[in-house]
Amino acid sequence: MDKVSLEARISAEVYNFSGKLGFYANDFKGNIIEINSEEKFETASTIKSFILAELFRQVKEKKVGLNQMMKYGEENYVVGSGILRHLDFGVEMTVKNIATLMIIISDNIATNMMIDLLGIDNINNTCHDLGFKDTVLYNKIDFEKYPKLGTTTPKDYGRLFEMIYKKELWSEELSQEMIEIFKKQHYNTMLTRGLPQYFLDSENTGDEELFTIASKSGSMDACRNDGGIVFTPYGGYVIAIFTKDFSDNLYYNDHESYRFGGKVSRLIFDQYLGLKGRFK
Repeated sequence: MDKVSLEARISAEVYNFSGKLGFYANDFKGNIIEINSEEKFETASTIKSFILAELFRQVKEKKVGLNQMMKYGEENYVVGSGILRHLDFGVEMTVKNIATLMIIISDNIATNMMIDLLGIDNINNTCHDLGFKDTVLYNKIDFEKYPKLGTTTPKDYGRLFEMIYKKELWSEELSQEMIEIFKKQHYNTMLTRGLPQYFLDSENTGDEELFTIASKSGSMDACRNDGGIVFTPYGGYVIAIFTKDFSDNLYYNDHESYRFGGKVSRLIFDQYLGLKGRFK
């Protein structure tokens, strides 16, 4: 099945989706599949991947150390996802552990601590310097003050993971360290819901016959997004799926954005495995 027919199948699968879906995928064999890939979407928590990229830039430049300590204080408190809001003020953790919480359980307090450490302007400047022209972080997380968090496109998000996969983001060692954090992700409903669970190495055992996902999702009332790297016995591919403008803003695992996004993920997965590591 060629590239055009795969795009047509994806379009057919999402025809009845009430909202808008943007999609980008790269098999690293010269084949890129994209639909609405340059459409701008609210990032929700996917912006945290770009924050992680800025952290590792500052680590490379020795402005920040992964083992330096940070203290969770009352001034950091914010509602939303994560575990830090359930802990006592005064807890100290390393920068790496705070960043890991930001990614794998999407901890909002950890995210704001990272933003304070790194600086919003630095995060946005790095996005611009890397060529992510449509990606911007507007503010820290505070849903009582700010209705939005950031903007990106499926293409920008996919290209971030392309750089990480190819070990081109800052250095081979730092790219691999980011991959290991993304592999610990707890929330990947959209990417995995349509995949055969017996193929998924959810415990990161390293079994070469299984596949592993290194990803970061993001959800707000007006969007449901997911993206990252899928590692298979035939190699890896990057996938980014973003949705908006749907009719139902409630949060539940069978939300139509997860169902339709999951169908897209499965189509790409089947194509990649069927052609032994290619989309065409």
